[in-house]
Amino acid sequence: MSPLDPFVVEVIRHGLSAAAEEMSLVMTRSARSPLLREAGDLSSAVTDAEGGLAGQGKDIPIHMGAMAYAIPELLKLKPLETMREGDALIFNIGKLGGNHLNDVKVARPVFVDGRVVAWAISLAHWPDVGGTWPGSYLVNAVDSFQEAIRIPPVLLATAEGVQRGVMDMILSNVRDPVACEGDMLAQLASTRAAEKRIREMCAQYGTETFLAALKRLHDLSEAEMREAIRDLPDGVYEGEDFLDDLDANGDPARIHIRIEIEGDRAVFDLSGSCDRLANFCNMTPYIARSAVAYGARCLSGRDMQQNAGALRPLTIITRPGSILEPGFDAPVAAGNHETSMRIVEAMFKAMEGVIPERLTAGGASTSGLLNFCEPRKGEPWRMLYEVHGGGEGGRHERDGVSATRVLLTNTSNTPAEMIETNYAIRVEKQAIRRGSGGAGRHKGGDGIIRRYRVMAPEMWLTACLERSKNPPFGLQGGKPGQTFRLTLLRDGVETQLDGKLNMLLRQDDVLTLESAGGGGFGEPV
Repeated sequence: MSPLDPFVVEVIRHGLSAAAEEMSLVMTRSARSPLLREAGDLSSAVTDAEGGLAGQGKDIPIHMGAMAYAIPELLKLKPLETMREGDALIFNIGKLGGNHLNDVKVARPVFVDGRVVAWAISLAHWPDVGGTWPGSYLVNAVDSFQEAIRIPPVLLATAEGVQRGVMDMILSNVRDPVACEGDMLAQLASTRAAEKRIREMCAQYGTETFLAALKRLHDLSEAEMREAIRDLPDGVYEGEDFLDDLDANGDPARIHIRIEIEGDRAVFDLSGSCDRLANFCNMTPYIARSAVAYGARCLSGRDMQQNAGALRPLTIITRPGSILEPGFDAPVAAGNHETSMRIVEAMFKAMEGVIPERLTAGGASTSGLLNFCEPRKGEPWRMLYEVHGGGEGGRHERDGVSATRVLLTNTSNTPAEMIETNYAIRVEKQAIRRGSGGAGRHKGGDGIIRRYRVMAPEMWLTACLERSKNPPFGLQGGKPGQTFRLTLLRDGVETQLDGKLNMLLRQDDVLTLESAGGGGFGEPV
């Protein structure tokens, strides 16, 4: 074979990213749930035949890092030789490179000339996946079986079409089967779009060139990550952050990281974190690895290609029985997007004395989730899964941005008009929470205020907010931002609510969310 043309490698790299972007576009245009259409709580990826991440959309970082492990773990149960052209598998269980159970993956092997050359993976957060509480977030769940239906890898489609029995089994266990069916079909369509683009690249450049380019892209990313690590001084650095929750000893639940830099390799040891919690803030070890991979990219100060090769120089250690490796049966709904943020911010604290110019002070590092569920007898439930941004922390060269997403989240809010059209909810206020950012040489960004009035006879509510007790921290002498605040106005009496709760709302209840402001950077002038 002739030497691999570096220009062709670069064209294929962009082709893989474009294929993943097209997958996400197909999802947002054809999914039924507003969470996917409007908020964009979805991600798309292309891997090589063995599951090495090769291309990704501009989606949600915590999804992308976990998808790097999805196909390698899947192939331990479903070897490549068992795959057939036209197959598409659906699964959500944690041991398959898993997130929380709401994040359902559809994976399609891409065949060219009778062999698998790549995989297309669509991940979508379903607003409800069954379980005890509507929306599948039960704050004090004792195990994952209370949270949602657990889907092992099963064929959702073959060359003959959709496997109606599998789809019906899933739809029988969710509260909004109409939207769920539309979302599943959208995921299938998105993987077909990527399949088409991959086959076009193989036809244009040759299958062997395409496969060689994938290998080369992994090697290039590995070299770039090793170079980035070499730029950091050798040494051992430690940092910690805390959840708003308490551990089994009654102490704040601790996330601790020990970073050891030596030459072009880095070890990230998370084994000092607290034990498994008795609520939904545990997380799978794959999400822990995803958070570390994202944090390492931030520490590098480079806009590098994030694929399987970039993970090779990183050793990531978790401890069995801990909050980050709690076992297959642990509840993990909130850990996916709350505990993962604590890992990244612990990494920032660890490196504050080394590379402050690359770091951001603490921000509204939480999903800021309010999940409203309106029961309808004899009809699908109406589910509004709404996430809220807040203030970004300050940086060495600028103030933090107000009313934005930070770190591992990358979703949009649902427009008030969309909410009022589709749900028995009135949005009575949307504003900047002025003055909520922390002071500093560069101040933290401000949070937001959003107020909801319940118009239905009853509404089931889940709240999942971090930074309601521990404020976003400042860096280099900057001051912390204000915490999240959730209040309920009922019958003229205002009550402050916990940041994590399940409760039943009544008609004319008014719920106000005030999100956290970012921490400041540098001593205030």
